[in-house]
Amino acid sequence: MRIFSINSVPYGSTARIMLGISEQALEFGHIAVMATGYSSHPLQELENKYIKIGNIADKQLHTTLSKITGKNGCFSRFATKKLIKHIKKCNPDILHLHNVHGWYLHLPTLFDFIKKSNIQVVWTLHDCWTFTGKCAHFEKIGCEKWKTGCFSCPQLREYPQSYVDCSKSMYQKKKEWFTGVENLTIVTPSAWLADLVKQSFLQEYPVKIIQNGINLSVFSPTASDFKKRYGIEGKHLILGVSLGWSDSKGLDVFVELAKRLGEEYAILLVGTDEKTDKLLPKNVISIHRTQNVKELAELYSAADVLVNPTREDTFPTVNIEALACGTPVVTFRSGGSPECIDESCGVVVEKNNVDEMERQIKRVCEDKPFTKEACVARAKQFDKKNKFNEYVKLYEKLKG
Repeated sequence: MRIFSINSVPYGSTARIMLGISEQALEFGHIAVMATGYSSHPLQELENKYIKIGNIADKQLHTTLSKITGKNGCFSRFATKKLIKHIKKCNPDILHLHNVHGWYLHLPTLFDFIKKSNIQVVWTLHDCWTFTGKCAHFEKIGCEKWKTGCFSCPQLREYPQSYVDCSKSMYQKKKEWFTGVENLTIVTPSAWLADLVKQSFLQEYPVKIIQNGINLSVFSPTASDFKKRYGIEGKHLILGVSLGWSDSKGLDVFVELAKRLGEEYAILLVGTDEKTDKLLPKNVISIHRTQNVKELAELYSAADVLVNPTREDTFPTVNIEALACGTPVVTFRSGGSPECIDESCGVVVEKNNVDEMERQIKRVCEDKPFTKEACVARAKQFDKKNKFNEYVKLYEKLKG
């Protein structure tokens, strides 16, 4: 069986998921080809293993035109036609789409080809962009325009940034492009996102939930001298991890917690930058990035609790990574964030209830209701190899 996968970028979590699924398919004796939009910083593991869609000039032009016009996915026609030539040459049994936003595809051309070729398509949605007129997430602001038709978008400056409100026409364009595909199966990493899809104009398609997984050989309880090195031995360590910090990820919550919690607590944020540092109180430890995943596993293991006050997230793997290292989780009830938490390993707090989050952090740290062993046991349900196997089984089922 031949699988051709497409993603917006050759780095980050979505690229790792695409790569992991492809490697798993190869182990089963299938052929796997990957293609992504242009980037000068691909994953080392992906180097020379994927087809580059377009080039830097094409991506910059697409990005600029999208911002000026508000039309995302309406450019890069030549790069998309070249991609289609690669797809035809591969003649895949399965075309697996991941993120198609990201300024690298001419979506009318791609989906016209898909509809005419009658190819079997699997489409993993990593966010909500596919069924909105513009944004990738809307939960933080409580917008429900996507259910009937977007207009007057309140998030023009959010990704994908635009200077012009074209959300009404883009909603109609996406509905035209993305509906009516004969053989398409949607996959979501969370039940939360699956429920949204079933309320959207994509409701005609079957939806399967395959949660994201992690590498349990890397994320496991790991010896760490972090508290000693930072002079916080004897203190409860609260950890927050994100690829970027903003109020969407709960940065303001950590700022507030830093003011409220006593000196017996220490807060560590990972994934910060110089801009973030200016917003943080002096009693918050800031690490811009870890050197490798082993160091990240050490930080998870050193922490007494992972706090994830995200206000919009599809299925954050940081929760699972923490559990795998034996660390319980306290998170807001938003998006798919609560879905890996049960009564054995953490607490789900109603979104924006900082008072309750503070109480639960203190309870977890001081009363220790969750054991390291219970957290690790819960994380075993999210072994990435098993999750990628679910994709391969789906491919085989669809091929018949």
